[in-house]
Amino acid sequence: MMVTETARSAWRSLASNRMRTLLTMLGMIIGTAAVVAVLGIGEGARASVEGRIQSLGTNLITVRPMSAKGSGGVRSGAVQTLTRKDADAIAKVSGIAAVAPEASGSAQLKYLSQNMNATVTGVTGSYFDVKSLAISSGIPISDTDDEQRSRVIVIGANVATQLYGTESPIGTRLSVNGQAFRVIGVLEEKGSGMGSPDDGVLIPLGTHQTSMFGQNYLSTLSLKMDSADDSDIVTAKAGTLLRLRHGLRADQPDDFDIRSQTEMLETMNQVTGTFTALLGSVAAVSLIVGGIGIMNIMLVSVRERTREIGVRMAVGARRSDILMQFLVESVVVSLAGGAVGVGLGYGTANLLARFGQWATVVPTYAVVLALTVSILIGVVFGVGPARRAARLDPVEALRFE
Repeated sequence: MMVTETARSAWRSLASNRMRTLLTMLGMIIGTAAVVAVLGIGEGARASVEGRIQSLGTNLITVRPMSAKGSGGVRSGAVQTLTRKDADAIAKVSGIAAVAPEASGSAQLKYLSQNMNATVTGVTGSYFDVKSLAISSGIPISDTDDEQRSRVIVIGANVATQLYGTESPIGTRLSVNGQAFRVIGVLEEKGSGMGSPDDGVLIPLGTHQTSMFGQNYLSTLSLKMDSADDSDIVTAKAGTLLRLRHGLRADQPDDFDIRSQTEMLETMNQVTGTFTALLGSVAAVSLIVGGIGIMNIMLVSVRERTREIGVRMAVGARRSDILMQFLVESVVVSLAGGAVGVGLGYGTANLLARFGQWATVVPTYAVVLALTVSILIGVVFGVGPARRAARLDPVEALRFE
């Protein structure tokens, strides 16, 4: 029997039982749709995180204080291991273009009848360049403001909306824990996310450390490198310098945590990749269930068509022809269900992106993977019923009622 005739025969058999064929395909449709949608969500999350990290610049190194305990370290915002002198020393390391020391705290903001709690970060003039922050209106904080401990403030986009609405904040007096600050600028919106500047305000570091919070230590040091390619070298130099400045012996752990933006990007990609693989594996279980459904229906089909198989063998069909016919039917059902599932999964991912405000990106490999797995499931779960049909005795098959 020719391949084309085998395919036609398989299609006629499936078309004669449309409802059963559709119900058999349902497991594959749900399975492939779930896999494609989950991979789309995972890839979208990875792209979103990567975009947010890269928006800060890939040539960025972040240093945070850490309390040394045993062989490890416990990070803490109240640990006093980083100072402005550390920042001044690191600024002289070759390969570092700029250093942005910062200190953070929480305070209540009040303007007229509106008030809110927000993170208050003390910064210097280099902070805006190092963190790639742009001003939508007004001017940024300068080094002069830091030196003179001026009471000026730059507010985030969300803070401006919540406290001022449509009114321009520039030039107004904003109360921060009862102290009056003059608003000189509003940051451009960066988008929501962990540590987003949209939800905080910036004041001169000198003001933050004296009259505002009275702390002489830093919460973070941000280092901008000349080139992201020198990340490992510059990180090692900065780490060595800090250990020397802090008087740490060779057997003592670091009292700081230093990471490059590239390293953070790789870590986040690993996390989102693991998350996507886990969800994809759970969704793939439904594909196996769909394959079991295909095998079950094919076994029923073999039993129902026993006499037809006997007739085919009697008129010259070989066992390999019978095997191929039922195997093709299984693959067609599985592949058709997979194709419909891919379309459904793609549509689901787009709906989540539009109405659920989830970042979704359906990669090409997800579509190829779903269709390939559909074919494999059709073969794996169809070969058993196909072999059973091919092994039927022609005489016994003709006698079957």
